[in-house]
Amino acid sequence: MIYTCTMNTAIDLYVAMEALNPNAVNRTYDEDYQPNGKGVNVSVMLNKMGIPNTALGFIGGFTGHFIKEELEKLGIATDFIEVAGNTRINVFINADEEYKIVNQGPSIPQEAMHQLLDKIANIPTGSTLIVSGSLPKGVDDQVLITIAQICDRNHVKLVLDSSSTVVLETLAYEPYLLKPNEEELAYLFGEQSLSEEQIIAYGKELIERGARHVIISRGEEGAVYVDGQQALKASSPKGKVVNTACAGDALLASYIAKTIEKESIAEALIYAIATGASTAFSKGLSDLSDILELKHHVHITNLRR
Repeated sequence: MIYTCTMNTAIDLYVAMEALNPNAVNRTYDEDYQPNGKGVNVSVMLNKMGIPNTALGFIGGFTGHFIKEELEKLGIATDFIEVAGNTRINVFINADEEYKIVNQGPSIPQEAMHQLLDKIANIPTGSTLIVSGSLPKGVDDQVLITIAQICDRNHVKLVLDSSSTVVLETLAYEPYLLKPNEEELAYLFGEQSLSEEQIIAYGKELIERGARHVIISRGEEGAVYVDGQQALKASSPKGKVVNTACAGDALLASYIAKTIEKESIAEALIYAIATGASTAFSKGLSDLSDILELKHHVHITNLRR
């Protein structure tokens, strides 16, 4: 069974307008509301690909209820913990440029965090847990270490997509997969920016320190994959970018889905890159209608380890 965990869920409001001007009424010509948060995105994309999963995390208020109801409409099982306050609403504006407005969300009390850890401790052996996204107010980064310990003890495959430097401390518990983006990888290692050679080198270092698989997403540059036997570089298809907010989540979900379906690493990576690109070319998560075409524009290079 697959479980996703989104501690800082959100509603994403996508709006499109000709331009965003100060001190003026800016009218939109398109809008869309979607349940969101990185783990929620992974749940939705897995569901689109026919992979059953359960969404864990925190929700609050009328916005939280919207997320729960929308996921259940899609047939996705949910086991959220309700907290005081309202789940945040993030705004993504496509105008003369792309603008992203991301809110903080409610504070999570310790009691609720303990409840979530209990749910994680009861995930069946052999399952996969995908912990993805930012941590909300009231939750210390050290919780990622606790989750890694629980997964290691219970033989649950842990997938981590987090920008916290605490991720490095989880490596002692051999997480199944890490998926930083290029900027997050630089942050993990105290760098301002990274060359391609550094990206590959740091990906290998994460493997040497305990991670079993690493995917570094690089936006329009594609991705780099590293494990104990190989390192691969994948290019990305070109197209008109509409909204990049969910592209990395789509990439991660489709990679997981294809590995569950026993595809090769290279084929799973090609599909993942195509799905991430398709999502970037859409208002929200890809509907998968253009994946077969986009796959033809993804090229894999085998990097010598």
